Amino acid sequence: MNRRAIVVLTGIAALTVFSGSTAFYQNQQAKRARDIAAARAEALVREHSPVIGPANAPVTIVEFFDPSCEACRAFYPPLKQILGLFPTDVRLVLRYATFHEGSDKAVAILEAARRQGKLEPVLQALLQYQPEWADHASPDLEKAWTRAGEAGLDVARGKRDAALPEIGQLLQNDMADVKTMEVRQTPTFYVNGEPLTEFGPQQLYQMVKREVDRSKQR
Repeated sequence: MNRRAIVVLTGIAALTVFSGSTAFYQNQQAKRARDIAAARAEALVREHSPVIGPANAPVTIVEFFDPSCEACRAFYPPLKQILGLFPTDVRLVLRYATFHEGSDKAVAILEAARRQGKLEPVLQALLQYQPEWADHASPDLEKAWTRAGEAGLDVARGKRDAALPEIGQLLQNDMADVKTMEVRQTPTFYVNGEPLTEFGPQQLYQMVKREVDRSKQR
């Protein structure tokens, strides 16, 4: 065997070991996520959590969500499609995970919108126009308020409500559950208490469909 062949084969062997180690690590992470979800299920859904969809739906998607998160923005259209495919069978529960600068204030806008029955249009507006207000170094929340107003929010009333201590307490409670569930990134999804361990819209759809099918067999 010539020297070049030895070098190539050594490289392949190293890559194989690395790939195996990566797969092992991912499997361990997935197992850890499932164990946490099983042991701490009460931290997934709280009475104060905003719900989109029928309250009594047999399938619950929980999303740990940051309104400043680009991945959350990218996931929103396929998530809406999933809800649209199962309008009576699936509900979405939002949990706030404010990892970015200014996200706490964006959450206050969403909670103010919820008080006016405008959560969904304001959520869609904040995500649609996220690039203009959610600069991670210097977020411009006035632009977020403007977009919320265009989506139908009474901004003057919204700003008063956003300052209420109960909204701040709600966010603190959610962040405590973020810690309990060991959520480290957004979006993080659970379907009927089971974590989505293979990240992607198709994988989320498949989990949801499986649970919908199971609910119809009961």
